[in-house]
Amino acid sequence: MLKKARRDLAYLILAGLSGLASFTVLAVGLLAGAATLAIWVGLPLLGGMLAIARMLADLERRRIRALTGRELPPASYRQPPGAGPGRLRARLSDPQLWRDALHGLLAMPLSAFTLGAAFTWIWVPATIIPGGLFAWQPPEEFGLDGVTVHGYFPVLAGSLLLGLLLLLTMGPAFRVLAQMHVGLARALLGSETAALRARAGQLAASRVAAMQAEAQTLRRVERDIHDGPQQRLVRLSIDLEAVCRRLDDGNAGAARELVNEALAQSREALAELRAVSRGIAPPVLAERGLAAAVEAAVARCPVEATFDCGLAAGERLPGPAENAAYFVVSEALTNVAKHARASHCAVTVSREAAALRVVVTDNGRGGAHLGKGHGLTGLADRLAGVEGRLDVHSPAGGPTVLTAAIPL
Repeated sequence: MLKKARRDLAYLILAGLSGLASFTVLAVGLLAGAATLAIWVGLPLLGGMLAIARMLADLERRRIRALTGRELPPASYRQPPGAGPGRLRARLSDPQLWRDALHGLLAMPLSAFTLGAAFTWIWVPATIIPGGLFAWQPPEEFGLDGVTVHGYFPVLAGSLLLGLLLLLTMGPAFRVLAQMHVGLARALLGSETAALRARAGQLAASRVAAMQAEAQTLRRVERDIHDGPQQRLVRLSIDLEAVCRRLDDGNAGAARELVNEALAQSREALAELRAVSRGIAPPVLAERGLAAAVEAAVARCPVEATFDCGLAAGERLPGPAENAAYFVVSEALTNVAKHARASHCAVTVSREAAALRVVVTDNGRGGAHLGKGHGLTGLADRLAGVEGRLDVHSPAGGPTVLTAAIPL
């Protein structure tokens, strides 16, 4: 409680100092800008004051984040087009910048009230309580000869109780005073509408990323089927036609050789189809869950791999999260086998709070990144479709650490 009270009081003092500075700068600057509008000097001056108001608003947002541990609703600023008059016009017509300036002007009177109240909560107990401790002495000791003892002691006792009450309520009072600043900032520096707009934009971006990831996956599957199983099936049909001709000619030995080749082609086509299907969603994922599916993928990896699962036995997660996590592991292990030149890799799956965390580490040559045109871009898009995030740390020479965070 004492720690929180000290933090709230420190915030109130800083808010008072910054409120005084912001009021002085903005009031003088805005008045000077308004007074010189007729000679056009006021326009850039007002634009500069609005830029300063935004800087002060960002500082207040950081202080509130340090005080409460929570972010204000995001502000919706207009993006200025380029530079010059267009940028200045966009800045002057941005309503959020004017709300920032209004906050800078209102912060000082609010700080005067909250700081006055806070120091009253400190000063009154600091003066009344020591005085109340001398309530046993007669009034004459304090130069109060005209005050009767009968009326003197109740006054001192009441003062002592008032001081104790203010002392006990000091922490909650400081919290209420600090929350008044938070309320003003929430009303002017943040916007629920802007938060909803930002959320809608995030969902739209996730939807586009998911569509791109699905389209990329479909193209990869089509390419893999065309380059692998389809060619082998064509070869298989040709061999079977040749077998029919050899049997018609009575050449059983040549027909047997062609049948053996056809069997080999069919086995290879089946293996390639299984390899293609692994990157989509194997049946074991739907039947037994993520842990079993990842364990099977690790066992198939041509590079020596280990698997550490932090999920409870038989624990099932939401379907989209399991599919995305399996896709990350499958693609990461494929990249390790094809490009990393690694001798060992490790896969870790764990659940942290409301997120699923997947980490794939290898001791290969490194150099992996999320640049456009690289395979990891598809992984990032797939995760964006479920509002996940992909981080890659891969210095030249390795090791490579790929971390995926998937909200549940």
